[in-house]
Amino acid sequence: MRVLVTGGAGFIGRWVVKKLLEDGHAVSVIDDLSNGSEKNLEEFRSDPFLQSVVIGDIKNQALIDELFAKHSFEICYHLGASINVQDSIDDPKTTFQNDTVGTFCVLEACRKHHTKMVLMSTCMVYERCTEASGLTEAHPVKPASPYAGAKIAAESMTLSYFHAYGLPAVVVRPFNTYGPYQKTSGEGGVVSIFVHQKLLGADIQIYGDGTQTRDLLYVEDCADFVVSAGYSDRVNGQVVHAGTGQDIAINELAQLIAQDHSEIKHVPHIHPQSEIQKLLCNPEKAKQLLGWEATTPLTEGIRRTEEWIRRFTRA
Repeated sequence: MRVLVTGGAGFIGRWVVKKLLEDGHAVSVIDDLSNGSEKNLEEFRSDPFLQSVVIGDIKNQALIDELFAKHSFEICYHLGASINVQDSIDDPKTTFQNDTVGTFCVLEACRKHHTKMVLMSTCMVYERCTEASGLTEAHPVKPASPYAGAKIAAESMTLSYFHAYGLPAVVVRPFNTYGPYQKTSGEGGVVSIFVHQKLLGADIQIYGDGTQTRDLLYVEDCADFVVSAGYSDRVNGQVVHAGTGQDIAINELAQLIAQDHSEIKHVPHIHPQSEIQKLLCNPEKAKQLLGWEATTPLTEGIRRTEEWIRRFTRA
């Protein structure tokens, strides 16, 4: 198939591109490099199935329309977005423009060309988990940050195109994803940040009291889930999320990575008002509709992440 990946030079986008190329699809990428890097795609440059890498803005409707007209995409994996919660609190307009207006621009191109739309959303749209069995897709949402609010708006627009125009579309909400190619700075995920701090010999810094929990999904499992949602008509018009079905407290995660409790330090939370105390995924819907399950144990995922950070960063 002919496939477009917006945000394809980003962390998860890079792995989605890799999976699609391995499956033999003709893949095009558009990314403005605000979160991604061309280096993330270097190993694919010689792949004959990589059609083009366009450095550009998804809000540029003329550019998006040109890409769709040229390639006649059958699926668009829309991962391009502002992703930082604190940035959305400091500058909500930029997040709204990128995540909501940008999604509208991509949706319009998909509508004109009847291209299936896979919208990458986030587990940060949920209220805290109160069920021992974990969150289902029916769990209430709570826009505790402008980032979550912009994503909920983008989700609603995407599903409206399914109902109003019959556009094949699905919203995917992966839980906290980690692994190689994730940033080790403030915009990165908790695993990569903790591993990087450990390798630098610095304190592992935990925001707040560390009792908050996360369901940590290894990036290759996440990419497999996202790509699978594009292949299947069974999930059209639906919200589907993915996680491992197990959560871990941030304090426990820090101990697992540090292996020396004296290196762990608690610091004031930078956005406590947007913290979700417990995130635990119930992955049954993805299993039933897509036959998907996470397969990478947390310890193995951390090992691979640490190995990559050792090899490809200055740590």
